Amino acid sequence: MVNMSMDYPETAPAPMEARPRRGVNLFWRTFFFLALLLFGSIVAWLHTFRTLESEPRAVQTANQLASLVSLSRSALRYSDSIARTALVKTLADEEHVRIMPREPRDTFEPFASDEFGERIAEELTTRLGAGTVVAGKVNGKKGLWIGFSIEGDSYWLQTDPSRFGSPRNSTWAIWLMTAAALSLAGAAFMARLINQPLKKLSLAATRMREGDFTVSLLDEMVATSEIREVNMGFNRMAAQLTKVDQERMVMLAGISHDLRTPLARLRLETEMSVADPDAREHMAADIAQLDAIIDKFLDYARPEPALLEPVSINAVIEASVYAVADYPDMRIDVNIPESIHVLADKVELSRVISNLLENARRYGKTADTGIAMVDIAVQAQEQWVLIKVRDHGPGVPPETLDKLTSPFFRGDEARTAATGAGLGLAIVEKTVHRMGGMFSLTNTRSGGLAAHIKLRRT
Repeated sequence: MVNMSMDYPETAPAPMEARPRRGVNLFWRTFFFLALLLFGSIVAWLHTFRTLESEPRAVQTANQLASLVSLSRSALRYSDSIARTALVKTLADEEHVRIMPREPRDTFEPFASDEFGERIAEELTTRLGAGTVVAGKVNGKKGLWIGFSIEGDSYWLQTDPSRFGSPRNSTWAIWLMTAAALSLAGAAFMARLINQPLKKLSLAATRMREGDFTVSLLDEMVATSEIREVNMGFNRMAAQLTKVDQERMVMLAGISHDLRTPLARLRLETEMSVADPDAREHMAADIAQLDAIIDKFLDYARPEPALLEPVSINAVIEASVYAVADYPDMRIDVNIPESIHVLADKVELSRVISNLLENARRYGKTADTGIAMVDIAVQAQEQWVLIKVRDHGPGVPPETLDKLTSPFFRGDEARTAATGAGLGLAIVEKTVHRMGGMFSLTNTRSGGLAAHIKLRRT
């Protein structure tokens, strides 16, 4: 008995299997750490260089200034007034050094604006005497001012501080940016060099996981010995898996061919030789069951990927339900919205729905009526379509729920019935994954087992 309606389900299917969290790409992680290491090394080297270079440069600058002051003082001391005027003018024109009297009312600011300036002022005071004044501004005029005395008279010597100062900050910034750019380029090159073989290995492993063993071969002639050994080992593993897969298909095909011939003879002999109708019917059922088990083995071993196309989920479910509509021990309630299409293989999707219905019919019957009450609900959510097939039977113990999709595993209820090979739900899960979807099983709160299928919407 089938009850079909076209409304949205009252409750949404249970959440599907969680997608793995996407982490940082290996290339960018390697690039970031290499760039951080190189940039940190450059900054440390730059700081060390400036620290080691600052001391001798300050001493050298102080020696030059002290020599200039000493020469100027000696020249002024031993020259007459006319020669002194000419000397002062010559120093101003040619050496850009001005010498002027120092007045008591002059105001000045210390030259020591940083560690380098402090070191110069300290060295000048040591060389020229305790009364030496080193200023950065006198009466509002900037420059390098050095105050000294000649026989009781005080003078200022003014010069341009850029002639003796440390390199400008802009120079250091240019060098730092250049080094940083070169470091980033080198880090990108090294990260790509490290990441490229791993990326190829990851892509090959992904293709192999999807059953493509022939296109996933890696280059065995690379220059790096470690990568070459990994590639060779991977290729040997792919070749062995290809051989095992081919042998498996040949074996299953042989089993199918060799078993079905005697099964056909047994069926014929049963129909002709067994007189008891009851015994003949049971023997024919056993032979049909063996034939169905062979089909299950072949379905599970099918290696080729599914051919995906837009499929009407309404038509597939309607056809699957129609096939079991006359079963007296089964009641199906269908709740589907109008015109829902998914990206799937029509035959494969029909087999999935049929397997779930058969599983519910075998193991999802209610204890009081002996009838399998099955609910089928479909809901569209953005780019996905959620399909829920639920029975109202006893369900399964929570500890065995994750094992139901394992090949050849059967729960206690299934073992009691002993009518299958334990491949039904394993085939369903494998088929759904082959169509790019997700599959999960849950126990419902009100009792029974619910199967959730998630496929892409078209």
